[in-house]
Amino acid sequence: MGKPTGFMEIDRKKVTWKKPAERVKNFLEFQVEHDLQTREEQGARCMDCGVPFCQSSYGCPIHNLIPEWNDLIYHGKWDEAYHRLRQTNNFPEFTGRVCPAPCESACVLGIHEPAVTIKDNEAAIIDRAYENGLIVPNPPKIRTGKKVAVIGSGPAGLSAADELNHAGHWVTVFERADRLGGLLMYGIPNMKLDKNLVQKRCELMVQEGVVFRTGVSVGQDISAAELLAEFDRVLVCTGATKPRDLPIPGRKLKGVHFAMDFLTANTRSLLDSSLKDGQYISAKGKKVIVIGGGDTGNDCIGTSVRHGARSVLNFELLPKPAEERTDEFPWPTYPRLLKMDYGHQEALETYGRDPREWSITTKEFIGDENGNLKALKTVRVQWSKEPGERPTFIEVPGSEEIWEADQVFLAMGFLGPEQPLLESLAIEIDPRSNVKAEYGRFQTSHERIFSAGDCRRGQSLVVWAINEGRGAAREVDKSLLGYSNLPG
Repeated sequence: MGKPTGFMEIDRKKVTWKKPAERVKNFLEFQVEHDLQTREEQGARCMDCGVPFCQSSYGCPIHNLIPEWNDLIYHGKWDEAYHRLRQTNNFPEFTGRVCPAPCESACVLGIHEPAVTIKDNEAAIIDRAYENGLIVPNPPKIRTGKKVAVIGSGPAGLSAADELNHAGHWVTVFERADRLGGLLMYGIPNMKLDKNLVQKRCELMVQEGVVFRTGVSVGQDISAAELLAEFDRVLVCTGATKPRDLPIPGRKLKGVHFAMDFLTANTRSLLDSSLKDGQYISAKGKKVIVIGGGDTGNDCIGTSVRHGARSVLNFELLPKPAEERTDEFPWPTYPRLLKMDYGHQEALETYGRDPREWSITTKEFIGDENGNLKALKTVRVQWSKEPGERPTFIEVPGSEEIWEADQVFLAMGFLGPEQPLLESLAIEIDPRSNVKAEYGRFQTSHERIFSAGDCRRGQSLVVWAINEGRGAAREVDKSLLGYSNLPG
C-alpha cells in the first residue's frame, strides 16, 4: 500500500523520454529511469484502497500483486519486490515496456488524481533484479519424463514453456523464424523493446532446460503426425498473424506493404547488420502514409522517421478520441483516449504537424505508368451511434481528397491465425477462424493438443498472451499428471 499519506504528498512522475530530435537518430530504447529515491517515492503513492482494482479483471490480466510490490519498493526491499512480481509474471521486462497498462486505468487513485506509475515501477523492479544478479538459471530438480511441444515462441508460447519446464517436463519450442520471441522480436521495434532482453530471457530458459528449434515450420518441416508421435502433448501458440488487407483498386502497386513486413524486415536487418545490408523496406526520402492508428501504426511512424522519410501521415478510420474519460468509458474500464505516443511526437517534431488524420477512409491507390504508387484517394466519414447499437459511419459527400504517397503501410490489425498449420493438425476452429478451445481448459478438439494466446482468443495484449500461456501450461500439466501445482 506504500506510504499511507503518499498519494496526498507526492505527484505522479512518469519515466522521461529523450527528446525526439535525439532519439530518432537510432533504434535504441529512449526511456530515462528516475533516481532511486524518486522511484521509491512513486511506490509510496499506492493507496490503502479497499479493493485494489489494479489487480482485478478490470486491471491486470495476470493479477500481479501490485499493491504488495509497490509497498516493497517504497521500503527499499527491491529483492523481495522482484520475487513477489515473479510469482505472477514470467516476463516483467516485456510487460514493463510494452503493456498499455490497464492496471493504471483501473487504479483507485486514478478516479480523482493521476494514477500510480505501476508500469514504470514494474520495469524498475525487473531491471534492478537483472543488475543485482537475482535472475539466474533455476532448472527443475526433478524431471517427469513427459515431453511437450510448444508451437510458437511469442509471449504465450514462452510463458507456457517456462511454466511447463519448471513443472519438470521436457519442453521443445518450435519457431519458424530465424530468431526467438515472435512478436516480441519482430513485431515490436527495438526502441520499444530492446531485443537483447528477449535474447537474454531465452538464453536463461535454455540454461534451465528448454529446447528451442528455430527455422522449423510445423506442417512443412515436421508433420503433425511426427509431432504427435514424438511428444506427449502439443501446445499451439502461433499468434494471430494473418494481417487485415485493404482490397481496393491499386492494391498491387509497388510501394503498398503490410506493416509487419516493414517492421520485421527492419528489425532483422538492424540485428544482422545495423541496417547496412539493405535487406529491408526503406522509407528514406519517401512520402509515407500509414493506414491504421493503433500501436503497430505508431511503430511504423517511428520507424519511418528514423529512416529519414520525407513526410509521414497516419490515416485512422475512427473519430478522434476524447482526452478524458466519457460516459462510454467509466472507471475502472480501459478507456480509448487521445494520446501522443512516441511516433506521433517524433513526426510532429520532424515535420511540424501531428501526423494523424481522423475519420478518413482510403478508396483507391493511384499509380504511375510503371506500376509505382504515387497517391491515395480518400473520403471523410461521419460516425453515429444509436443507444445499444454498434457505431456506424457514412461517407461525407464531396470530401474526396488526393494525397501524394510513395509508400503505404497497412496497419489495420489481424484477422486470426494462419490456417495451414491448423489444418495440418486437424483441429477445429471457431466462427472467427481462431483455434476452438475453451478459455480455462485450453484443450482443442484433439485431446492431446492445446492452444493459447492470440491464435485462440484473437489479437490481444502481450499480458493476455502471458495469462493464457500460464493457464494452458497448468491444463497441460494436469492432463499429463492428473494434477498440477502450477499457479495458472
